[in-house]
Amino acid sequence: MSHRKGTRQDNERKHWSDTDIAKLERLARGNTPTRLIADALGRSTGAVYSKASEEGISLKPTNQSPYGRRR
Repeated sequence: MSHRKGTRQDNERKHWSDTDIAKLERLARGNTPTRLIADALGRSTGAVYSKASEEGISLKPTNQSPYGRRR
């Protein structure tokens, strides 16, 4: 079984560096979908949600209207 560098398996239980957290924050501010943030960081979506919550980083899209609110 071959592993690509930066895969989720490589980062499993790996400490979040300040660089990782900064990248998470930058991607979240740019309205990047959580799945794509997870891929960019080589982590699971659950890990991204958990760390974002821990750091007070909102993953909620800022450029979308709430469902069911049409004008």
